[in-house]
Amino acid sequence: MSANRPFVLTIAGLDPSGGAGILADIKTFEQHKVSGFAIVTANTIQTENEFHKIEWIDISFVIRSIEVLFQNYKISAVKIGIVPSLSYLNRILSTIKLISPTTKIVWDPVLKSTTEFDFLNIEDRSDLNKILSKIDLITPNYIEIEQLVPGFIKDNLWIENEISTAILLKGGHNLNEIGKDQLFLKNKIIDLFPSEKDCAEKHGSGCVLSSAIASNLALNQSLEMACKNAKTYIEKYLSSTSTLIGYHYV
Repeated sequence: MSANRPFVLTIAGLDPSGGAGILADIKTFEQHKVSGFAIVTANTIQTENEFHKIEWIDISFVIRSIEVLFQNYKISAVKIGIVPSLSYLNRILSTIKLISPTTKIVWDPVLKSTTEFDFLNIEDRSDLNKILSKIDLITPNYIEIEQLVPGFIKDNLWIENEISTAILLKGGHNLNEIGKDQLFLKNKIIDLFPSEKDCAEKHGSGCVLSSAIASNLALNQSLEMACKNAKTYIEKYLSSTSTLIGYHYV
């Protein structure tokens, strides 16, 4: 591995179609010229069109994998994808923070597949803010943010500044302004407007975006610049084909 490339880790599910999960993340890492590692949280049976089955990986196996990688490599950023529970996520976060407190962490909170298969139900919210405080950025869409923080949009909860992490709110489900993302930082909101590219819906686009952000953070970009550059990347990806799986060489 090149000493000039920072190390980035994805902890997410395995999608055999390659459109989402760790395969999509690794493709994205390579295009950003970072060295990518992957740890699987779940094996799935799916295509870009259908989701059939999921089998979760035992958390002890995931934690041991994290420990081994961090003991051998200086990992600059981690992207986390599907997890079965908040406690599972918290174990991952606590392990990373204990071993490497400066590692940047991006969580793409995949709560449901595009084929309506539920991954994570937010049942106990009492520890959610504490868990989110260990994360540098979460990347929910409009549906996911309301599941994580009911009233975030409708009741303007972001004004109260009670969310303990930065949020990139993806605009794909924003019916008023399709494609306009918003980055919620501690003291300001940054609007990220779509370009004029002719984008088509893609399976796993959230995975690609979040792994692009993690790559940019590993390359020492600020959070704002990492999100802006990732938006440029994802729009190229979305416009690369008219099918549900795009090309990463764009």
